[in-house]
Amino acid sequence: MADSHGGKATSAWHLLVGPPRPSRGDGKERITPVEGLSALSLDALTSVAYGPEAIILVLAVAGAGALHLVLPITIAIVALLAILVFSYRQVIDAYPMGGGAYAVSRANFGAHTSLVAAASLVVDYTLTVAVSIAAGVAGLQSAFPALDGATVPLCLGILVFIMVLNLRGLGETARAFLLPTMVFIVGLLAIIAIGLIHPLGLHESQPGTSQLPTTGLKTVTILLILKAFSAGCSALTGVEAIANGVPLFREPRTVRAKRTEMLLGLILGVMLLGLAVLAKRWHIGPRSGQTVLSQIMGMAVGRGPFYYLITITITIVLALAANTSFGGLPVLASLVARDNYLPHLFTIRGDRQTFANGIVVLAVLAGALLIAVGGNTNTLIPLFAIGVFIGFTLSQAGLVVHWRRTRPPGWRRRSVINGTGACITAIATIVFLISKFTEGAWVVVIAIPAFVFLFLRIHAYYERARKDLRIDETPMKPEPKYTIVIVPVNRISRLTEHALCEAESLGQEVIAVTVVLRGADEGANDADVLRRQWREWDPGVRLQVLYNEYASVVQPIVGFIDDVRADHPDDQIVVLIPVIRPDKLRYRILHNQLDLVLSSALRGREDVVVARVSVPLELAPTPPVPAPLQRPIE
Repeated sequence: MADSHGGKATSAWHLLVGPPRPSRGDGKERITPVEGLSALSLDALTSVAYGPEAIILVLAVAGAGALHLVLPITIAIVALLAILVFSYRQVIDAYPMGGGAYAVSRANFGAHTSLVAAASLVVDYTLTVAVSIAAGVAGLQSAFPALDGATVPLCLGILVFIMVLNLRGLGETARAFLLPTMVFIVGLLAIIAIGLIHPLGLHESQPGTSQLPTTGLKTVTILLILKAFSAGCSALTGVEAIANGVPLFREPRTVRAKRTEMLLGLILGVMLLGLAVLAKRWHIGPRSGQTVLSQIMGMAVGRGPFYYLITITITIVLALAANTSFGGLPVLASLVARDNYLPHLFTIRGDRQTFANGIVVLAVLAGALLIAVGGNTNTLIPLFAIGVFIGFTLSQAGLVVHWRRTRPPGWRRRSVINGTGACITAIATIVFLISKFTEGAWVVVIAIPAFVFLFLRIHAYYERARKDLRIDETPMKPEPKYTIVIVPVNRISRLTEHALCEAESLGQEVIAVTVVLRGADEGANDADVLRRQWREWDPGVRLQVLYNEYASVVQPIVGFIDDVRADHPDDQIVVLIPVIRPDKLRYRILHNQLDLVLSSALRGREDVVVARVSVPLELAPTPPVPAPLQRPIE
């Protein structure tokens, strides 16, 4: 009989995430380039909601006269975007198994540098989930103020929803997110086009008050421009996710992944440039209660139904942007685990052909972070983008080494482009760290080395295990051992019969043992009854009665095992514990107490094999009242 409780739990799990999918059907979960936009690119696409605003907030410190720099700075960011897209398309070609910056760094700089890339991406992916969900919830609460007191529950609810969708499979997730993604892309591009050609709400009054300083204006310095550039580079987070998740695409994987990378670059570049042109033309600055994107949308199409449709869509897609990490991190974790720097459980695919363990761990890390900061986006933003820019720098520099080593046609031109990208992203990373260190970036400075240390400790353990197990050596031929199987019993029953049958198949000698309290009349009577019944049954197995003056059942059995080991030092000893498996979970506490205490006593023994043999117990709906038992059922 199957374990009914286990069957119900399995059925409930399959109802939640779907039935198991065979590996030959794995192709159904692979994604197309368009689906790649919703599965792996939402983080980058939705960054237009805060990237341009980050630039304007930095420039606004110097006053309205500095806002004209938003366009040239955005042009520089789009140029860097083009370099990154070009670079990661080459990463996809050179490293089609995924891994992005980690794979490039490992191949060109060695293991230790690649661990910095891996740690940076783990930090960034976790932050991406937290920032995206917190930003989406903040937008939802702006539309519905009654939800203000439920920030953390809302964040965790969305997190669990996205996690479950990803456990069902990336293909289903991509298709589920495809509609809001397309509405977001088409709607925002339409708003930009209307704003450039014929704005509809340009002369309407804008809500909120200007937050531009009117006194104490600062001179625009190179440092301010660099700080604005670095802040705006937060719009580039997520560009690397496609290269990390190449194995998630349908065949030909590299071709489809490169198409998705190009689509992402084109759409994101057009959005950033269009918003920057409109922001410069309309002198957009920070306003109370209004984001930069909201101001541009209001001036372009007015504050009618279309404005609210796109606003709600942006809120939804911002929350769903966390899906980028769920597509990228599990693949990255599987590669790091394959190299023995993370537990091997991250390499295991679940029933739905997903890296389920990586998905769950990412959700737990992001959930803990959301709880720690109370779902506050402003607390998370200073930590954001630093990790991914470290990855950008390492992947760009790694490609320079790759081109110089392999020297394919055009390698000099490629080296110059990637070298330039490495320098720019390195400068942006340094400015990020300096300008945001006291605002919370110090957490990232601590977290990345901490992850690297964890990776190294895990790898050191696997190395010790490899040497101890002599994994790289050809072992001697196995020699069979004489096996003695010890079976604890307390009465003759179907459980005893089944246990002895299994024991006979496991070893050459089987000994049944039972414990009797010495000096107790009841115990002596039980022993006599059991001996007589055993002789009448005659199972062909010796019954060993163990006497004890105390109430302990475990100590005599362990002592008997020690005696057998002393008499048979070279033989294998198996302790086979019979257990009852009731049909209901609530009944399990009523059985198998010997299994709990004896297994605990033998857990640390290396000279004994502890095994269990179970018999299912299916009770009738209305069982008859049994006669009083002299001894309890085990």
